Amino acid sequence: MRSAFIILMAIVFCIPAYSQNGYTSKSRQAIKHFTAANRFLDTRQYDEAIAELKEAVKTDPGFIEAHIQLGDVSRFKRNYKQAIQHYTKAVNINPEFNRGVYLKLGEAEINEAQYVQARTHLEKYLTYPSFDAKNGAYAQKLIADCKFSENALNKPVPFKPENMGPAINSADDEYMPVATADEGMLIFTRNISANEDFYRSVKKDGQWQPATSLGSQINTPNYNEGAQSISQDGRYLFFTGCNRPNGRGKCDIYIVQKKGDSWGKPLGLNPPVNTGAWESQPSISADGNTLYFVSNKTGGLGGYDIWKTVLTDNGWSEPENLGPDINTPYDEQSPFIHPDDNTLYFCSNGWPGMGNKDLFISRRDNDGKWQKPVNLGYPINTSGEQNGLTVTANGSYAFFSSNNLQGHGGFDIYRFEMPAHIRPKLVTYVKGSVKDANTNQPLEAEVEIIDLERNKIVYRDYSSAERGDFLATLTSGKNYGLNISKNGYLFYSENFSLIGREPKNPFDISVPLSPIDIGKKVILKNIFFDTNKFNLKPESKSELLKLVQFMNLNPDVKIEVSGHTDNIGNEQMNRTLSENRAKAVYNYLIVERVNAKRLIYKGYGKNQPVADNETEDGRQLNRRTEFKIVAK
Repeated sequence: MRSAFIILMAIVFCIPAYSQNGYTSKSRQAIKHFTAANRFLDTRQYDEAIAELKEAVKTDPGFIEAHIQLGDVSRFKRNYKQAIQHYTKAVNINPEFNRGVYLKLGEAEINEAQYVQARTHLEKYLTYPSFDAKNGAYAQKLIADCKFSENALNKPVPFKPENMGPAINSADDEYMPVATADEGMLIFTRNISANEDFYRSVKKDGQWQPATSLGSQINTPNYNEGAQSISQDGRYLFFTGCNRPNGRGKCDIYIVQKKGDSWGKPLGLNPPVNTGAWESQPSISADGNTLYFVSNKTGGLGGYDIWKTVLTDNGWSEPENLGPDINTPYDEQSPFIHPDDNTLYFCSNGWPGMGNKDLFISRRDNDGKWQKPVNLGYPINTSGEQNGLTVTANGSYAFFSSNNLQGHGGFDIYRFEMPAHIRPKLVTYVKGSVKDANTNQPLEAEVEIIDLERNKIVYRDYSSAERGDFLATLTSGKNYGLNISKNGYLFYSENFSLIGREPKNPFDISVPLSPIDIGKKVILKNIFFDTNKFNLKPESKSELLKLVQFMNLNPDVKIEVSGHTDNIGNEQMNRTLSENRAKAVYNYLIVERVNAKRLIYKGYGKNQPVADNETEDGRQLNRRTEFKIVAK
């Protein structure tokens, strides 16, 4: 925004380069109005200046300087039709009077979607032998916009926006919508009498309920709150607060946690994230470890750039600019990182588009590098400004705001079905609750989800103390392990395979955690072996480390590690295989310095089934490794 504004101002209100001595008008009355208009411009009284300039060209229709000045002020006021009218009159009177008119005329025509005419005038501007290098680059950029737009108009993408209805939209402005992964809650900004506050609507029986304020802990009567990002489980809100007494710059990024039905006190992020520059428009990754945001801090490539910071043991890392694969010499804003962690949506006026700001998508390749952004296409993008797009976790729908679709008033929130070619990777979510197996009371427990192939934790958080609930998103095409643990309890183990399946339905589980007691067992569902082998596979590592952690946290506990098979094959071979598998886990624990006196191992073969061996699903359940508390 800033760099484009600087260029605009550099070519607005300028003295005509080809002016003769004096003015093109000989009318004293016309010149009097023109001079008065310039005095109004000096004090930024634009409407008064426009009135004087209109009198000047009415008095002398051939007054070129007045036409150009009227075009400049009209363009500054975003009245592009009037700007085009007066620039065109100036060119028709004398095509060679001022070369800069062609650049300004082309820009105004793009804003009115007159791309063919705009390209003609911009190319005319570049034919002059001497022009400012920055303006020349800007003209080239606008020509690229024209070429893209001419093609995009002939290849429209599916786009049927649906107004979100009166439960969310009102006569005031609503914008910047974000939804939780289960689409059970929508948080957005509402602007009432120039004060921006957060509102939320929850979905009940498939219907959005009337929106209510997010509460006085976050919303303030004297400051604006906006540009928010909600964690997938709806428990953490990152947002922008501007001009606050505790702020470090004009706008800073804050975080607030939800506890039960209320929100805590917002906390500003410490340096190096918040600085004396402008930090805004946060977007948090699904695992909560990477924060994308917008800043105009030094070290960027343009006016406003997209940056990222990573959560470490020492807090948020030094922000890293996303570089020229995303950022341009112009402005990039409104980043939204999808829960698949590989798809980034944002708006830009630097990449080729329909004019002003367009919405783009960039995907991360297998090496982690962002690919060249792709314009979302027409009519999602138009010659107007598009901003603030977010996409549902399942990738099917997008939310956005608009003030030109005849809604309930001002900016309204809409949703539309995403065309297939700009959808993110398929994701689903695991949603669950953790309770004490004996008392059925909710528990605050650590929840970890592991990408088993990479042995990487992709989600780590705690279930809420009030309800014991948690929610995390999973990307398709991978195998995941789930571990839930709490001091004084046996841990819970589960796995999910999203390879070769479309995750239409989320995983919804209820987890009873059992207090540590003699005889209690845990099936280690993320311990893996090849068929008829007993060498631990690499994807078993995370589960094994969780078992080591359990033993270290409970130094008085002694366990039996046991192996089990189905009833297929030779009974003695099965018993030997099951014992060797149990021994492999036993040996791993010893290597990790768990005292051997606290461990025993045994193979039971087929003799302790937990399911019917008559089905493949049952046999798979019987092929397992588990441990049992034998002393505490």
